[in-house]
Amino acid sequence: MIRDFPLPDLGEGLTESEIVAWRVAVGDRVELNQIVADVETAKAVVELPTPYAGVITALHAAEGETVNVGAPLFSCDTGEPVPAGSGVEGGDAATAAPAVADAPEPTLVGYGARDEGGPKRRARRAPVVAASPVESSAPVDEHVAASVDRRTPAPAGASGSGDTVAAAVAPVQPGERPERPRSTPPVRKLARDLGVDLEHLTGTGPRGLITRDDVEQAASSFGATESTVGVSGGATDAPVPSTQAATDRPIETRIPIRGVRKHTAAAMVRSAFTAPHVTEFLTVDVTETMELVRSLREDRAFAAHRVTPLAVVAKAVCIAARRTPDVNARWDDEAQEIVQFGGVNLGIAAATERGLVVPNVKGADGMTLLGLADAITALAETARAGRTSPADLTGGTISITNIGVFGIDAGTPILNPGEAAILAMGAVRRQPWEHRGEIALREMMTLSLSFDHRLVDGEQGSRFLADIGAILREPGRALTMM
Repeated sequence: MIRDFPLPDLGEGLTESEIVAWRVAVGDRVELNQIVADVETAKAVVELPTPYAGVITALHAAEGETVNVGAPLFSCDTGEPVPAGSGVEGGDAATAAPAVADAPEPTLVGYGARDEGGPKRRARRAPVVAASPVESSAPVDEHVAASVDRRTPAPAGASGSGDTVAAAVAPVQPGERPERPRSTPPVRKLARDLGVDLEHLTGTGPRGLITRDDVEQAASSFGATESTVGVSGGATDAPVPSTQAATDRPIETRIPIRGVRKHTAAAMVRSAFTAPHVTEFLTVDVTETMELVRSLREDRAFAAHRVTPLAVVAKAVCIAARRTPDVNARWDDEAQEIVQFGGVNLGIAAATERGLVVPNVKGADGMTLLGLADAITALAETARAGRTSPADLTGGTISITNIGVFGIDAGTPILNPGEAAILAMGAVRRQPWEHRGEIALREMMTLSLSFDHRLVDGEQGSRFLADIGAILREPGRALTMM
């Protein structure tokens, strides 16, 4: 029996996911809970296991394509017999599915029971050609049509949906529009812009997928033409806009807005136009902090811990937030309340290949400096690998962004939605500074604090920033504040 696996809701009501990479191919045998694909949600890349054991018969989306929750992701021949009375011989999934609708589903590791609802991809109608009046115009499921060449065709004499599948696998007749070439939406958009007919291209990507390079190479050739089909079924030659005009100007690169970038953009717009931001700056002599970091790195007792200036700043933020709880809070507009958090879930902004993510260290205020250093290192490594879990990206109460790693001194960071403050730490630079009544070369850092002026006044914001500066100037002062 061939069974389709629909894309599950991977958490928090997400409606779609992008196929990052397939771990299997058509014809591969898989075991229960084996990882078959990496999919990217609006928050993280997730490894997707299969709930079936068997042989992969079809992959319904290519790498880079976006699939709606509930739409078929792949098909698997489980080797189960088709129930008697189903009217199907050979195990066609489209017809056998109703007969086993009440059968128990295998438990999928990491997810709950199967979703009985969810959006379904809209069926696509077969093209109607006037030259073939006897051709059926019954709707054909686009997933079946896309993968019939990799499935067992319906046997002769099968009725019902079997006729639909037979029509789908029938050879293309003269005058009939062929199946749309396999490509991603951005590639189809590029082809339209450059006047390239995808039906005349042979894809060089995985499993014949037409890539951006294929389109650009075709556009660079002279005299590309496009053939269109009229309502009578005859082919008519239509002029195609010359690609010369497109090549005279700089070539554009269009990147789809999706995944982490889409989520981050929506969050930043919501924050910028909801919370009135105020930013304050403080330049601090962090020479003693840097000496502390260097001494810990050189001490063999702490060789297993990667202590950085960021870890010291994180500890200072936790101590200062305890003294000024107004910054560790959120504005509840619906309840008309200011909610002060009982602990600090410290967000650490991390730049990744897929965009900015801000995972947070849960219970950071209860950790030692070494514990914070280890937690920050683990978060950063997981984020760079694209494996940050949705749980790590939610529940933050206050955040830090380290713009100093890019050589930047100061900025005006935007708050994460639901948080009242975010601190940007700039680059550490050696420069002349007044020290004990004389001018000396000192290691300096500029701190930039943005806060929500609805619930944090200038007094609270300034006191919080001053406490952080005092700790970084003299790390021993932390003992008097705890």
